[in-house]
Amino acid sequence: MMQILNRKRSPLHLLALLFIVFIASSILYNENRIRQINDDTNLNHQQQQHEAPISSSALNFSTAHPKPPPVELDRFTACKSTRKYSGRRANWVDHHSVELDHKKGDLEECDVFSGKWIFDNTSYPLYNESRCPYMSDQLACHKHGRADLGYQYWRWQPHNCNLKRSNVTEMWEKLRGKRLMFVGDSLNRGQWISMLCLLQSVIRKDKRSITPNAPLTIFRAEEYNATVEFLWAPLLVESNSDDPVNHRLDERIMRPDSVERHASVWKHADILVFNSYLWWRQGPIKLLWSSEQNGVCEELDGLGAMELAMEAWANWVASNVDPLRKRVFFVTMSPTHLWSREWEPGSEGNCYGEKTPIKDEGYWGSGSDLPTMHIVENVLSRLSSKVSVINITQLSEYRKDGHPSIYRKFWETLSPKQLSNPVSYSDCIHWCLPGVPDVWNELLFHFL
Repeated sequence: MMQILNRKRSPLHLLALLFIVFIASSILYNENRIRQINDDTNLNHQQQQHEAPISSSALNFSTAHPKPPPVELDRFTACKSTRKYSGRRANWVDHHSVELDHKKGDLEECDVFSGKWIFDNTSYPLYNESRCPYMSDQLACHKHGRADLGYQYWRWQPHNCNLKRSNVTEMWEKLRGKRLMFVGDSLNRGQWISMLCLLQSVIRKDKRSITPNAPLTIFRAEEYNATVEFLWAPLLVESNSDDPVNHRLDERIMRPDSVERHASVWKHADILVFNSYLWWRQGPIKLLWSSEQNGVCEELDGLGAMELAMEAWANWVASNVDPLRKRVFFVTMSPTHLWSREWEPGSEGNCYGEKTPIKDEGYWGSGSDLPTMHIVENVLSRLSSKVSVINITQLSEYRKDGHPSIYRKFWETLSPKQLSNPVSYSDCIHWCLPGVPDVWNELLFHFL
């Protein structure tokens, strides 16, 4: 019986043995496989350990002491110390520009900047002060008490030709699909306001809009897909006075080698109108170069600082402007009329009370600085056809009658005591609107 039982168990026993052998083999295989994976992982880890110092060293070599970008200037910027100007200048980039055909021909045959003022109460003013919703209280002279309106009726007449008359619809057609941007100080802002007053009348109220006061203020005309903009940049280069409201500072600081903050905005415009003059006549300027990391400034007189800023601006124009795609204009200095003895010897007033232009065609007052004019001329001559010059200086010199004097509001209306002292409180720098800046825009229209 036991033999029979043993014979019956035999197959089961063999199966059990085979199963045990299979399990043992599987375990051994898996252990070897795990050991191989671990060995490969250790080998890779060792290779990474050997390679890591090389990669880290290379990285540290290139970024050991990264140069931080210059801090943007604002009205809180201050120099930690100041030294004399070292004579440093930005490198001038010499680009050869192509002379364009539109610079030749009839525009060269007639000097539209040489002429005289003709009284014309039929064609002028070109708009009504009270009907321009964008009028500035600083320039609205009639609104603030100026009774004589003769300053609105003068037309500029070139000697040997006629100035192209402004046509609002034609001007908008020239601007269709484009951005016209004025860049500069409050005088350029006055020209921008003049342009808005000239153009806005043909645009329906629901098809136009304007942004609030900001470094960049934009008027949009939807029908023409066009904008007329103003960018506050009184020194052209970056400065601590770039706030359009809070810029009355005791110390003016600029980066003489950097226009990038402003250029990042104006580079998108199709037509650019620049100016820069008045702010350079208000004392020395502190220079804070972009490479200066310790807040050490250099001090330079206004004329020298203007030359540095103009060169930085001109470098940008030379490097970035294709005159076939972008039009650039530079408006020369706007004169002041602070001393009546310059046109009326023996008097001790200013522009207050003046009602007619100066007739002497050779008149040149102290409000227009010849050395400044020479700097502008020298810098612009290097740019050839890339910049068109609108020379407003001589023709505006004659207009001693065109300033607001006491008929203005700047933040607050002048008090009775201030109004009674026009010698001290007259604005003989800016211009009433309608008035002289309208002719500046007629000249711009002529060249467009």
